[in-house]
Amino acid sequence: MSRTTSFENRGSNRGRLRYGVLCAAAVLSLGWTLIFCGNVFAAAPGNVQCDSVPSKILDHPVDYCIDLPAGYASSSRRYPVLYFLHGLFGNDHRWIDRGGKEIFDRLTADGTIGPFIVVLPNGGETFYINSEDGKDRYEDFFVQELVPFIDHHYRTIATKEARGISGLSMGGYGALHLAMRHSDLFGSVAATSAVLVPKLPDPLPTEGRGRFYSRILSHAFGSPPNQAYWEANNPLTLAKDPSKFQGLKIYFDVGEQDRYGFEKGAAVLDEILNKENYAHTYALRPGGHGWEFLDQYMQYSLKFQWHWFAKAVQTSTSSAEASSH
Repeated sequence: MSRTTSFENRGSNRGRLRYGVLCAAAVLSLGWTLIFCGNVFAAAPGNVQCDSVPSKILDHPVDYCIDLPAGYASSSRRYPVLYFLHGLFGNDHRWIDRGGKEIFDRLTADGTIGPFIVVLPNGGETFYINSEDGKDRYEDFFVQELVPFIDHHYRTIATKEARGISGLSMGGYGALHLAMRHSDLFGSVAATSAVLVPKLPDPLPTEGRGRFYSRILSHAFGSPPNQAYWEANNPLTLAKDPSKFQGLKIYFDVGEQDRYGFEKGAAVLDEILNKENYAHTYALRPGGHGWEFLDQYMQYSLKFQWHWFAKAVQTSTSSAEASSH
């Protein structure tokens, strides 16, 4: 691992301001010391660390951040873990910079959700799959190197029931893809504004926005994008064979005014899963695309993940107690 940064250098101004105000109020009402308040102002509850994972598969390290629960360093407790995948043009800091951590900390602080670890890998423009040309095997890295690395270096509950995956836009696509293909690793998946397109235009437009999207897709799907490869990796295709992901808990939501029209693909996914009689949670909500949408509705996907994590924590605790007798 080659880099280490901490949350106080990366946290959002909005998050620091909120906790600074809370602490100032506590000084007035409870007489807390200003030294204590200085620490609160520097970092919201929980501890974000940023580093990199060495990868033999990719032949280069991959940056990641990890949001550890408050009290992690002073306990021996093990925690569920959520992998959160950013969208296009994002990176491993997006969760912090766009307010995801602030929302997560607030829900944890008020008891809406319990404590769990959040892993934030940098996925570039990979769509979190192995590239069509075989040069960028990100999916293999994720499954064979990243997940084992996190379980080895952090105190996770290393069972699929206690391991979930979520994502936004491209990350929503990646979360569904990885969870459906590797349900032996993930017990739950939540996707927001996922890139769900039944079929790519053939041929893709060569001018304007079409040319732009063709370039974006070329990294993962070939240049020009390979229609057959798109189809094979598409969550809408994978959803048609639920025998390969039986037991996976699925949630997805999307905005009614998604500027890319991904609400149409979400409706198709809902239709496919209904046809297969596969239980899932789907929500079409007022709003658009991206973090503007996620800021309003992230609470629902986090509560969904915690609902299943809580059961895993209970099972893990019961097993530990039984083995101690």
